[in-house]
Amino acid sequence: HTSTMRSEYANFGAPKRRCNAATISIAINAALLLVGAAVYMSSGAQELSMVAPRQTRVFASKPNAMKNIAAGLAAAGVSSIGFLGASNALTFDEFQGLSYTDVKGSGMANTCPILNSGTTDVKGSLKAGTYKFDKFCIEPTSFQVKEDVGKGKKEFIDVKLMTRLTYTLDAMSGSMKVGSGGAIEFKEEDGIDYAPTTVQLPGGARVPFLFTVKELDAKGDVSSFSGDFAVPSYRGSTFLDPKGRGAATGYDTAVAIPAGGAGDEDALGKENNKSIKPLAGKAQLSIAKYDAATGEVAGVFQSIQPSDTDLGAKVPKDIKIQGLWYAQLQQ
Repeated sequence: HTSTMRSEYANFGAPKRRCNAATISIAINAALLLVGAAVYMSSGAQELSMVAPRQTRVFASKPNAMKNIAAGLAAAGVSSIGFLGASNALTFDEFQGLSYTDVKGSGMANTCPILNSGTTDVKGSLKAGTYKFDKFCIEPTSFQVKEDVGKGKKEFIDVKLMTRLTYTLDAMSGSMKVGSGGAIEFKEEDGIDYAPTTVQLPGGARVPFLFTVKELDAKGDVSSFSGDFAVPSYRGSTFLDPKGRGAATGYDTAVAIPAGGAGDEDALGKENNKSIKPLAGKAQLSIAKYDAATGEVAGVFQSIQPSDTDLGAKVPKDIKIQGLWYAQLQQ
């Protein structure tokens, strides 16, 4: 029996030598894979180096410093933002030179063109007349919500943006009349003039709203022209709430609440009687730069509008939006 045990142990040593050979083979293959990966990464880095600068220009176009600058200019009505048109943003001509693959996934579709040329003496260079306001683009750089900060006092506080890069208004058009003394009358008429947006309060509550300047009717001069605009309902008339109630369809009252009874009480009236009535907002724009050769114009804006009312069931909150805008004037 003892000899048999020795024989078994002797036979066990041979596979061990075969395992060592297999280990060496695996190590060689792994080394070859590492070498191949290193070559691939080095060649890919050269290709990425050509793309990186363009992407950097996009994502650097909205740092915190720019938000503060735009907010301060909009609040003060200062008509000079020439330094905002740095190498971090793209001009209109640069945008036209991009392909679909250049724009896809880069965030560039959510930015407005900047104006590098032209003059800040807008009042002296913008001639009187009637203009077509084309390619009107509005890019927000900051959002604030009016909240109770204690002792019955309400202030606009900073919030966190929850919406992805889809909140810029673009391709809008309208008309603008310029008087001899620099007076301005502006009306927004068409285009992508609304964008569903959601922000989050410091406590975690989220506030949805329909960012818009729909039917903006503003008057003033080149330094500041302001007016009211319509804020459509965040939800459509056919939207149904969790209990199947809607403005144009669905149940009149909640299930298991009889009509004419508890369902018509004031506490539940707003929940049952859906409303898609548009509300009103106010916007103020300032022209900072104008290029008479191309007709391009740019500036800053500030608007205050109501948030979503859940089809009339909730009291809206005031939303303050500040940022930059761009357009082209054609006579």
